[in-house]
Amino acid sequence: MGYSHEELFSKHLSQKDPEVFQAIHKEFNRQDKHLEMIASENYTSLAVIEAMGSVLTNKYAEGLPGKRYYGGCEYVDVVENIARERAKKLFAVGDFVPHVNVQSHSGAQANQAVFLALLNPGDKILACSLSHGGHLTHGSPVNLSGKWFKPVPYEVSKETETIDMNQVRELALKERPKLVIAGYSAYSRVPDFKAFREIADEIGVPLMVDMAHISGLVAAGVHPSPFPHAHIVTSTTHKTLRGPRSGFIMCHPDFAKKIDSAVFPGLQGGPLMHVIAGKAVMFQEALTADFKEYAQAVVENSKSMSNLFKKLDYRVVSGGTDNHLLVLDLTNKSTTGKEAETCLDAAAINANRNTIPFETQSPFVTSGLRLGTAAFTTRGMGLPEVEEIVGLIDKALLGKKDESVLSGVRKEVAELCSRFPIYDWKAFS
Repeated sequence: MGYSHEELFSKHLSQKDPEVFQAIHKEFNRQDKHLEMIASENYTSLAVIEAMGSVLTNKYAEGLPGKRYYGGCEYVDVVENIARERAKKLFAVGDFVPHVNVQSHSGAQANQAVFLALLNPGDKILACSLSHGGHLTHGSPVNLSGKWFKPVPYEVSKETETIDMNQVRELALKERPKLVIAGYSAYSRVPDFKAFREIADEIGVPLMVDMAHISGLVAAGVHPSPFPHAHIVTSTTHKTLRGPRSGFIMCHPDFAKKIDSAVFPGLQGGPLMHVIAGKAVMFQEALTADFKEYAQAVVENSKSMSNLFKKLDYRVVSGGTDNHLLVLDLTNKSTTGKEAETCLDAAAINANRNTIPFETQSPFVTSGLRLGTAAFTTRGMGLPEVEEIVGLIDKALLGKKDESVLSGVRKEVAELCSRFPIYDWKAFS
């Protein structure tokens, strides 16, 4: 099924800069014809894309609504206030309504803003080890967070491959970090936010939850919320929330001034008002019944995928999943994560290699493969397609050195994707 890229991109771009236009057009075709399994990716709505392509990109708006450093901000103030109020409504828990800052350019910068607000260089931070499912920005030695602060990494249990809360408490009491972090990029189970808060309270420090991966599931009520246990919550907006590539921060009102000041002027200059408009649209979409149905389907698809892989003798880290992702340990399949990623790419299936707990391979090779269900669920794929997808992945991995096999899988993927286009172009006819 072919689409006219003129329907997606303005004629102005094709005329003014055909080189960039063609690159974008090819990327659109790649997305449309490939099966997206990367857990941190998704497809945003045309309404969000329109907001991001608006004239709001022309406006500087340093400061907060009503307290800007430039004039002419009356309408961008409206947009930012809409985004903040919708986020409050979306993530309020009972009587608790968080303070919201929607200006962070990314999830990484949201995390940096929290560190700037609460920490001094050299302070210790307690967070999950990257190889056990944590995130690069939570103290990895190659990241600013690990260069400016002293990471104290906790791990999952070797027996269950779930977070060892006894170890978390022992490390907290021994090392006395200035911040406790519960946040993950490759952890498929539900963290015990209440237990994390109790540990943070015991040593008298704040609890930060980075819910970048699960925020859409939390918004829809299909995953426990970190509130009211967390003091501060950071998130991206482009994963399970299906918004623009950006970030935001929520916190207990007691931390509001410190967080706002850390974002601006501490870390950033002017906010990206066109992206904030996209966030406002995204938050509104996430408040709908349709979005809740979507999030439920994401989790159902993920659980089904995990069970189907286990039937094919794949080892799933922690034995299953409670959210939108799972990690396969490919050791018994005589392949590495790098080899799996490469062969799946050749078959038009996009996934990423990933370390597994107690990894024996290098982080550039890995023993694991991370798979996510958020993007293909957005396309409308459900349980029948999950079975088809698992079969295609298995076929590609078993035939990783046979170009004819990979070519055959690529054709099957193209046929599957053609049945579930990313965008419905009938609205343009």
